[in-house]
Amino acid sequence: MDVRFADTDLDRLEVDPKFAGGLPAEVVRAYRKVVNYIRQAGDERDLRNWKSLHFEKLKADREGQHSLRLNRQWRLVVELDEDSPSKTVVICAVDNYHKD
Repeated sequence: MDVRFADTDLDRLEVDPKFAGGLPAEVVRAYRKVVNYIRQAGDERDLRNWKSLHFEKLKADREGQHSLRLNRQWRLVVELDEDSPSKTVVICAVDNYHKD
């Protein structure tokens, strides 16, 4: 699948080994790994089939988006671009689901 980034920092997080964007090192490593999985996927069915990613449809203010698990606490929020000529995932955010 093709990947597009909603924010330049999310793009930089993937390609710049010295950039962490204020995230823990463990989350940055997981982010890069999951973005790589997305790039290898043929379509969203492959993401659903990788059970460890916990590909889930989001609700309420995040309707139309999906999440993929980075670890127990952090999620990668994505959108599927249905209008794109190729299968494209838009990386929207890295969210902490257990904020204090």
